[in-house]
Amino acid sequence: MKRSVFFRIFSGYLLIIFAISSLFLSFSFKMIRQHYIQTLTTDLEDIAVTLQLKIVPLLKEGNNKQLDSLIKDLGKRIDTRITIMDPEGLVLADSEQNPEFMENHSTRPEILKALYGETGTALRYSTTVKEEMLYVAIPVKGQGKSLGVLRVSLFLKQINSLLNGVKMNFLKVVIVLILLSLAAALFFARSLSSPIKELVHASSRVAAGDFDVKVYLKSKGELQKLAESFNEMVMRIKELVTELSQQKESLNVIIRSITEGLMVLDKKGEILLGNDSFKKITNNQNILGKYYWEVIREPDLGELIKKTGREKSSLIEELGIGDRTFICSATFLRGYDETVVTMHDITKIKGLERIKKDFVVNVSHELRTPLTAIKGFMETIEDLVDDKERRYVEIVLKHTERLINIVGDLLTLSELEGSSLKLELEEVDLGKLVADILNIYEKNIREKDLNVVFESEDNLGMVEADPYKLEQMFINLIENAIRYTEEGEIKISLRRGDKEIIIEVADTGIGIPPKYLPRIFERFYVVDKSRSRKLGGTGLGLSIVKHIVLLHNGKIDVKSVPGRGTTFIIRLPLKLGLA
Repeated sequence: MKRSVFFRIFSGYLLIIFAISSLFLSFSFKMIRQHYIQTLTTDLEDIAVTLQLKIVPLLKEGNNKQLDSLIKDLGKRIDTRITIMDPEGLVLADSEQNPEFMENHSTRPEILKALYGETGTALRYSTTVKEEMLYVAIPVKGQGKSLGVLRVSLFLKQINSLLNGVKMNFLKVVIVLILLSLAAALFFARSLSSPIKELVHASSRVAAGDFDVKVYLKSKGELQKLAESFNEMVMRIKELVTELSQQKESLNVIIRSITEGLMVLDKKGEILLGNDSFKKITNNQNILGKYYWEVIREPDLGELIKKTGREKSSLIEELGIGDRTFICSATFLRGYDETVVTMHDITKIKGLERIKKDFVVNVSHELRTPLTAIKGFMETIEDLVDDKERRYVEIVLKHTERLINIVGDLLTLSELEGSSLKLELEEVDLGKLVADILNIYEKNIREKDLNVVFESEDNLGMVEADPYKLEQMFINLIENAIRYTEEGEIKISLRRGDKEIIIEVADTGIGIPPKYLPRIFERFYVVDKSRSRKLGGTGLGLSIVKHIVLLHNGKIDVKSVPGRGTTFIIRLPLKLGLA
């Protein structure tokens, strides 16, 4: 059961008031009692001194009977017990008892002290009268010698009855003070708890979504400042919530308008968010809270998502889902343990690519036969014409040869891009392969007076590859190096790395400007079109090289400085599947 603030504050004050009152009463009563007894002791001592004047003559005379009669009479008058003893402690007279039947008092502490010439006091139980009493004893002297002891005493019940009266009056005052204190505590607790209750009530309304609540307190000081801070805080929260709501709505509109499919997954694979495009892809409107494999049963997509979670990175793959093709991107959000997956439908693009490839292949096949025929007839005509007309025939033959090369490269590229292509894998000695290709271009190298440097490590070993495809790759690279290098050298190096062979083909030719480097592997793209056309380039060689490298799970990079040359760096795995 929860206790209210008022109850806690008031009960705290109540405990403090009662604790202080109890301690105050306890110490006060004790001090009053001690003070009262000390005052009575002084009074009794004064009485004893006064009585001493009357009993000294009788003690000197030894008239004990008259002395006892006097003491009894005086005791009744002053309502005080009086006892006279000789120096040996024998009782000579007593106002309450017959001295003949009283025991020797020499062992009493107050008597002993009086016999030594000092005033003795004691508070104890009397065996004679069977009650607690306060005793004061003084020595009685005459002519310089001890005549005995005079002791006066009061019954403690008399003292207690007096003290009880004082206590009752004192207690009444304390009770009045306690009641006033409780009233003040009640007022203070209520004045403190009331604003807190109001703040609690206002906080509950804010928690329920009511941001129009305001707290106005009459009390001043810290609570009023707290209320002002609370109102300012609520106003700020309202602004932030409104801003966040607008941002959320804008984000939802943006997400809904994205044409790509989008889904957000938690670490367990549950779908936290999915836009309309994703729902269309899955043909399912109720996707939230489901696992992604319940919505899209595609193993390749599941593997992409799992790999992204393991590597905690971003991955992109082209996946076929049903009869459509998507570019799927999966990104792991480290701070949230969530994965964002986007799916871009490229089915139409892939269809156009297929049509384009089919068109290129068909056109290339159709062009090969007439171009071969044209070349044959032109070679025949070349032998029949005179020198003046032969120049025109040579131009036609040159362009016909270029067209035949373009057609051949197009067919090669189409073959490399084909999904049914299979590599004829063998153990290939790259050093021997490069040496054989350099022999083919020995004449071209000699005509340009180029210096060719070929370096191969002794422990290079064999690489698992398709020798014919690698031969095409080296031919294109070496032919390009010779074609675009007028002077200087061509350097080919082969070295072994960790689980891979690193190939570098470098020249000191014209180089490639940095802005053109990202596009040099595109089909038909040439940096210097007029020079390429003059030298017989088709613009397909580097595209073929890249496809061959990718087929072997390799990587290709290029570095170039205009006017200083170009270097192609190729990394091929020793075994396919280790890349």
